[in-house]
Parts: sequence; C-alpha cells; structure tokens
Amino acid sequence: MNNQTKITELLNYVSENSAYYQRLFKEKNIDISSISTEEDLEKLPFTTKDDLALNNEDFLCVPKNKIVDYVSTSGTLSNPVAFYLTEQDLERLGNNEKNSLMLAGGSEKDIFQMMVTMDKQFMAGLAYYLGIRKLKAGVVRQGPGSPHSQLETILKFKSTIIIAIPSFIIKLIDYAKSKNIDLNSTAVKTIVCIGESIRDTDFNFNELGKRITSQWNVNLHSTYASTEIGAAFTECKEGKGGHLNPELLLLEVIDDEGKRVKDKQLGEVVVTTLGVEGMPLLRYKTGDLCHVYYSKCDCGIDTPRLGPIVGRKQQMIKYKGTTIFPPSIFDVLAKENVDLYQVQVRKNELGIDDVTVVLTSGYNTEKRIKELKSSFKASIRVTPSFDFVAKNELMNLVFSQDKRKPDKIKFL
Repeated sequence: MNNQTKITELLNYVSENSAYYQRLFKEKNIDISSISTEEDLEKLPFTTKDDLALNNEDFLCVPKNKIVDYVSTSGTLSNPVAFYLTEQDLERLGNNEKNSLMLAGGSEKDIFQMMVTMDKQFMAGLAYYLGIRKLKAGVVRQGPGSPHSQLETILKFKSTIIIAIPSFIIKLIDYAKSKNIDLNSTAVKTIVCIGESIRDTDFNFNELGKRITSQWNVNLHSTYASTEIGAAFTECKEGKGGHLNPELLLLEVIDDEGKRVKDKQLGEVVVTTLGVEGMPLLRYKTGDLCHVYYSKCDCGIDTPRLGPIVGRKQQMIKYKGTTIFPPSIFDVLAKENVDLYQVQVRKNELGIDDVTVVLTSGYNTEKRIKELKSSFKASIRVTPSFDFVAKNELMNLVFSQDKRKPDKIKFL
C-alpha cells in the first residue's frame, strides 16, 4: 500500500471515528478529500501535547470494549495522558520492536535481558517484550533491579543483549568492578539504550557513551520513541541516526515557522501515525529537537534518520545569554562522573532563568566545585550555581514514587 492510499484511509478513519478530529475538521473547514500526499498534510493543523491532555478520550476511535491494554505517558512535562491500545495496536507495536531489535543486530539466537519495567502503564517495556516474542528470542524480564541482581542474572542465563537506561549501565559497571568481575567475559555483546542519549550530534559517543564503551566491549545502539507515536527510531550498526519505519509513521522535521527543514538541519520532530486503531494522531508535535538525515545510510537503508535529541522545546533554557538544553548539562556531569543530581531551573525576579545543580554534600569541597565550574565553562561556556544536600534527601528529589523516570531536571 502506497503512502497516498494510507493517508486517505487514515483521514477517512479519523473523520468517521475520532470526536476530536471530527470537530477540528468542521471548525477549520478542512476538506480531507483534498489531502492525499505527505505535502498535502501541511493543510492540517498540528496536534499538540495540550490537545491530547485537554481532549484525551476524544481521540479514541474505537469502543472501550475493544481496548485490551491501557498505557499512559510519563508526564515528564505535563500531566500524564492515557493511551488505549487494541489487539491490532499491540500487533503493530510488536512488529515495530521486532524490526528495531533486528536493526540493532538481534536475532532468535539471542537472550534479551530487560532492565526496564513492564508495569506502571509503561509502553516501552511492553513494546520490547512483544518485539522479542515476535523475534522468537529468549527474554529475561528482570526489570529495573539492583546491579547485584542484574549481574547475577547475566551470569546465570548468559544474556546476550541488554535493554536498559544507559546511566544504569554505569552503575552496573561500577558494581562489577567492585566485585572483580570482568564484564567482557560475559555473554553480553549489545546494549539497546533507551531514555538517554549516548551520542553527540556528530554521532560520536558523548560522555555517557564513552564511559560505557571504554570499560565494556559492547555494541551500543540508541533508540528514540514515545508513547504517543507507538514506534521507535533505532540505530543500525552504523550508528548514524535512528531509522524511520515508513510503514508505521510519516515524518516531518520542522522549523519555528512550521516549514520542513533540509537535510542535516535541526528541527522539531512531527509524526503522523499509520496503522494505529485506538488513538491515531495527525501531525503530532513531539516537542523534541533533532537533526534529520535524508541521505542513504551506509547500511543500505534509504529511509530518513533522526540524530540524537538535542533537547525539548519546552525545556530550552536561556541562561546568562546562552541557549542550553538539559542534555548538554547532563553530559558535563557525566564527564565529571556525577551520577546522582538534579538540575533545577527557576525564573528570577527579572523573569530570567537561573540554573542550580543539586548535588550530594560530598561534592561540597573547594577542589570539586572548582573542577565542576571549569568543566561547565569549557563545555557550555556558562557555569550554574550549586546546592548541596544529604544523599537521602537528593534521592527523594530525583526518584519520586509517582514518576516512572528519575527527575533529573526540574522547572520550578
């Protein structure tokens, strides 16, 4: 089925079944019969996170009795949004992750160790599990346990591929070293990284990626995905950006005026979902800023690729005349081997951003503060303020019980 047919079917489907898009088409006087190509999609307004939050169930296109799984967004930047999946949606999700894991070199011969949760309405953990099952590979659903239990499981079941947040891999490496265990002697050959970037925009490893690969001889693959799009952009062996699956998504990368950017340029990622039965989305603005690559990859695949996330538009910080995004701050802290922290951003009395990095009291020495300031100055040209608290207090700040992800950045 070509894209023209897919677009026509999608527009007819949401026009018949989505209360939100029915209302939108009527209010904006949109003639969907005039839209059949990817370029024609520009006749449609964008769908935003606020639209989803304010009209959540109006996006639903099927009766509730067709829903077989309930998931929600993490609520990193706003209130969590519910997503309703049908049996067909789960099938789509599994096929996407199967293809993603194959891009990362996975096969039915592998044993995958999942260091991510499948509970708390988390789509990613469910998606990876479904993909591994479709791949007919082995899976160890370890979840986000302690380094001790993770390493014990790696040794027991001889896991070959790990799916994890990369900053946790640092903790695993440190634990193995403390026990005089050589991770290079294990069966693990590949780590699929989720939730955090492991590369700079030039595709070289950032500090997090360097720390892992300098101590563990494994292949690292990054992925980019979100609950809203129900699909992933995953790196192949070349490590030059996550590949679009054109069967599942239509991709636009746009500038501040809403126009598509050219090859290798930076823009906001916008997607239109294909094949979603429960809650399909038209021109959904993710808020994520990436470089896009339209040229053919060295692996031979010629679909568009997305570079590492530079930042989120809602998290852009104007600090001392410099525009920065949280990932650049995280990278400096990784370079300085700081694993536990929270970056707090608040407006001062002049409405200007102030940035404070909260650390454990062990860093409150003249020597360590000088090293941190020097590293920030060299990397991002500005230095934040620092605050120091007891470790248990910082743990409570970062690892909130009602959040699935650590609160590494807080806008106050």
